[in-house]
Amino acid sequence: MSNPVATTGAVEPVDRETAVRALSEQVPRFMRLVHALKTQAARNDSGDRAALVLLFPLVRIGPLRQSALADLVHADPSTVSRHVAALVDRGLVQRVADESDGRASRLHVTDAGHAALDAFRRDRESHFAQVTSGWDAADLVTLTTLLGRFLDDMSATTSVASDTCPPEGATPTDLPREI
Repeated sequence: MSNPVATTGAVEPVDRETAVRALSEQVPRFMRLVHALKTQAARNDSGDRAALVLLFPLVRIGPLRQSALADLVHADPSTVSRHVAALVDRGLVQRVADESDGRASRLHVTDAGHAALDAFRRDRESHFAQVTSGWDAADLVTLTTLLGRFLDDMSATTSVASDTCPPEGATPTDLPREI
């Protein structure tokens, strides 16, 4: 027996099973669109975008070992290595000896890296502003809130530890020691 679910703007209540089915169709559509946008962006730049994305967790969480960064973003270590090398070459990241193990290093974002990330973030926010230009602020807040809740709940039900997809504002002390 399905329970009716009231939806904003819906004329009639929708049963839960129908709502879950609709969500299960929209999420893959969203993922395909994100993949297409990433592919388009990759064609328009020389991989800089993919490398810059690595700055987000480094700024949000703090300095990490390269292997921990690869684990955190669920990427192949060789790919992360190539991107980190590009970031280091551009002066956006520097390797600093790990305080707990001098043989290892942690990746620190430089001032230039922070500036590049700010520009990248502004571009992304500009794109989202354009996409949602016809939305009122309440709808935008509702989507953001529900999407955050959905992502948190999705993380909680997968084999991917929730701490590998840290929310905005996470600090190094919020994460396991090995990261």
